[in-house]
Amino acid sequence: MTKFSVDLTNCDKEPIHIPGKIQSHGFLIAVDKNSLSISYLSENTEDFFKEPAKTLLDKNISVLNNSIKQQDPEFNIEDLLKLGIIRKSFDAISPHPIEIDGNRFYLIISSSKSDWLLEFEPVTLQYDIQSSIGRSASSMLQGKSISALLSGAALEVKRLINYDRIMIYKFLDDGHGEVVAEEKEANLEPFFGLHYPASDIPKQARELYKLNLTRLIADVNRDDSPIITFKENEPLDLTNGGLRAVSPIHIQYLKNMGVHSSFSISLISHGELWGLIACHNYSPKFIDYKAREGSKLIGQILSSALEYRQEEEDAEVIQQFKDTATVLSDHLSRDKYLIEAITGHKTSILNVTKATGVAIIFENELKTIGNVPADDEIWELRDWLRNTNDESIYYTHRLPEIHLPAKKYKSTASGILSCILNKELGEMIIWFKPEIITNVNWAGNPDKPATSSENGLLSLSPRKSFEIWSEVVNNTSEKWLAEEVASVLRIREIILTDINKKANEIRQLNEKLQAAYEELDTFSYTISHDLRTPLTSIKTYAELMLKNQSIDENGKKMLTRILTGADKMNFLIKEILNLARVGRSEINFETVDMPLLLQEIKNEVWTAFKADNSELILGQLPNLKGDKTMIVQLFTNLIGNAVKYSAMVDKPKIEVAAYIDGGEIIYSVKDNGIGIDNRYYDRVFELFKRMDNVKDIEGTGVGLAIVKRVVEKHNGRVWFESKLNAGSTFYVAFKNR
Repeated sequence: MTKFSVDLTNCDKEPIHIPGKIQSHGFLIAVDKNSLSISYLSENTEDFFKEPAKTLLDKNISVLNNSIKQQDPEFNIEDLLKLGIIRKSFDAISPHPIEIDGNRFYLIISSSKSDWLLEFEPVTLQYDIQSSIGRSASSMLQGKSISALLSGAALEVKRLINYDRIMIYKFLDDGHGEVVAEEKEANLEPFFGLHYPASDIPKQARELYKLNLTRLIADVNRDDSPIITFKENEPLDLTNGGLRAVSPIHIQYLKNMGVHSSFSISLISHGELWGLIACHNYSPKFIDYKAREGSKLIGQILSSALEYRQEEEDAEVIQQFKDTATVLSDHLSRDKYLIEAITGHKTSILNVTKATGVAIIFENELKTIGNVPADDEIWELRDWLRNTNDESIYYTHRLPEIHLPAKKYKSTASGILSCILNKELGEMIIWFKPEIITNVNWAGNPDKPATSSENGLLSLSPRKSFEIWSEVVNNTSEKWLAEEVASVLRIREIILTDINKKANEIRQLNEKLQAAYEELDTFSYTISHDLRTPLTSIKTYAELMLKNQSIDENGKKMLTRILTGADKMNFLIKEILNLARVGRSEINFETVDMPLLLQEIKNEVWTAFKADNSELILGQLPNLKGDKTMIVQLFTNLIGNAVKYSAMVDKPKIEVAAYIDGGEIIYSVKDNGIGIDNRYYDRVFELFKRMDNVKDIEGTGVGLAIVKRVVEKHNGRVWFESKLNAGSTFYVAFKNR
């Protein structure tokens, strides 16, 4: 028969269905389907029939009738085969009880390619395991969650067959496995939560687990029995055989773990191998066919329950994601700012997926929650996604393989799921998942080296299989679930709807504000213009009457007051026209020579207010880019106010200086005058509003309104700091163009 040398480099190709040997706690005879003659048998058959195995080859199966005692003497093995052939199944026949030389055996019949497999196993069960199945299943199914269900199953299997350790082992997406439930003897170290590489249970072994729902290894130290035949180079297919010998590499692995006997039960969900109930014993242990069938029934019940519970939990996850979307939608409708709405509450944008971190880039700001890369790495990733991806949603669980800079932060973000909010502005949300290999506990000692066996082949150990696996899944995160992608699509639509809604609201407000400004400007200009004609007449007639010598002193005083009032009104009209002009004018950007401009303003203001005793201190005065006429108005009003409201102190002092802060040039105008009561902070820039402490000082309440309008036209900022009787400082910030 063909021999196949197995080592760590080819264990996934090992032909484990044709090992050429069986485990020697039982024996096997293969019968040709056409002639019913013996075509293969295990060498240890002679231990049971007291004659050389080779002498039985090519003889009819009836040759065994004298050696095998049946409950019905008239019913022989040939009859059993014919009955199974007629029924097209041996399920109702196996296990068939027999006796050989006074010892009880079960005969199990199954099919190979051109042969019937007859396997003979000893009967060891001392009690009826079938009667315990109902109670075990009932106890197991009380678990409401998958984790509780699995824990209950491990406990019930331990009660049924009493192995030292019962583990439930789940296969993950890439084929590697995790111990998700465990029952064990108290003296054993726990394996719960440990992960094992996919190479520990190769692909072809997983395929056989789908066909054979139970698998027993009775004693790893017992020699297997070779299969002999007269058919050269035609190995017997033992896919359906329960006695099939085990891969030497798997036997070595069990020996390295100190395990003497193992038993596994397959768990199938939706037609695929979900996992195994893996049973380990630290001394040899054989359980017979009925015990294995009872355990298999537990596995089948658990498999059905897993499908149901998994669907329930999937539905719960979907509902949780939907609930998160609803909560975030409520936050968006109530909160003014988007980032605050999706990050500032207990339920946040992170809860939209099972990610461990999330980054939000919106309006050129970056906000993060959880475990994320550094800010500069996120900005770089944003630019890469923006330039290479045209889809609204992008996700991968192998980012470092696609985007090489991500290798620096693979422990945090080997997986990303991103959604674009606005590609042109680079606005997006990115969720992160860490690298699997850095996020789980691996079985085995990482410092334990692989060892060579006598034939020079590497012996399998948890350490060596881990090394092989780590090369395969390096730079890899857990895959993104379809439910997570759907959840992100859902929340993206909610956020975009909110952005558009707020944008429309702002647009409508801007339109109303623009209309109000235009209406105010028209009103101000019309009223001011229409008032000047009758005011000029009043002033002219008052001046003419003053020249009349017949008017007494009281009359002259009244006329003088009329002239003073007319001048004040004329000044107010002039101010209102200036305000209206600022509102209507388009900005003509030019470079403004600030030292020269401020010197001209100083000369004009000092003359107007007769402020020879006021000191002007000028600091750094960088040039501004803006509308020169409006900037003259702005600084004339600020410096004029500073001079006017500090005139009554002993040594009036006005300071003008500027500094550059990032993208802004910030000018300050400081005085040591009467200051502003902080109770009136919000009213300072309102039209016609004047503070109580300046009632006796001439003013119109229009100047600072003009300042605010000029700053807004330049997309700048204005604010002030002040203390009553200790002076004020006004700041204006212009874009550093």
